[in-house]
Amino acid sequence: MHYPSIDPVIVSIGPLALRWYGLAYLAAFLLCWWLGNLQSRRAFRDWTRPQIADLVFYGAVGAVVGGRVGYLLFYSVESFLRDPLVLIRIWDGGMSFHGGLLGVVAAMAWFARRTNRSFWQVADFVAPLVPLGLGLGRLGNFANTELPGRMTDAPWGLVYPCGADAVRSINVMCTGEWETFARHPSSLYQAFAEGVVLFALLWWIAARPRPAGVVAGAFLLGYGSLRFVTEFFRMPDAHIGFIAFEWLTMGQLLSLPMAIVGMLVTVWALRRFPADRSANESSTRA
Repeated sequence: MHYPSIDPVIVSIGPLALRWYGLAYLAAFLLCWWLGNLQSRRAFRDWTRPQIADLVFYGAVGAVVGGRVGYLLFYSVESFLRDPLVLIRIWDGGMSFHGGLLGVVAAMAWFARRTNRSFWQVADFVAPLVPLGLGLGRLGNFANTELPGRMTDAPWGLVYPCGADAVRSINVMCTGEWETFARHPSSLYQAFAEGVVLFALLWWIAARPRPAGVVAGAFLLGYGSLRFVTEFFRMPDAHIGFIAFEWLTMGQLLSLPMAIVGMLVTVWALRRFPADRSANESSTRA
């Protein structure tokens, strides 16, 4: 089965172009806003619509700036040193979740301070809103023919086009129109795991009162674990390769401490707060 031919540009007018990747990010932020309002009627009743709108705005800025800077620092610092303007060319792809996470953490800390909430109250509110947006971002990667997977004989494997930059970078012998073997569609695996599975888990956890920090800890643990597993189906970036053991990728190296921190935060929260207090009821400052 061949990779579907998807034009990354939906429509263009002169130098302006609407791309699937950019549309995925826009849809992700709108979805976060909608889910935040839905959640405020379900379990976090002290959140107002203007507060949710402000939080999504700050989070969007943190995610884009942190994601882009993180990608260049973690995966492509050489390209930034050659051409610093690559920092603003986000339409060409190249966003790091781990960098975006740091940007969102900074945005949540700023928002918590402004609204006199604890950091963990804000983090618990945000955590269930994020996964579906992450899934949409992975679909944007798929539309851009990014994140090609490792070789597979599975019937659902896709034969990738040689013309894709991501394919040429990992298979310099690729000639003609298509590769001669199939690959795992790893971006779709990660869209399902990081998006659908993680969302269902966190939405269920957040539905009942939990000690402050539990939902955020579950997000870190869940994402880190799922990302670590799905990385086994994804080819590492060509200019980085495997970090160690001939199987450890940069994504796994960054996800492992994330999962460990998530586990520690969850244990800490369960021990620190009474079991009958929810994240939005606790007044303890982070």
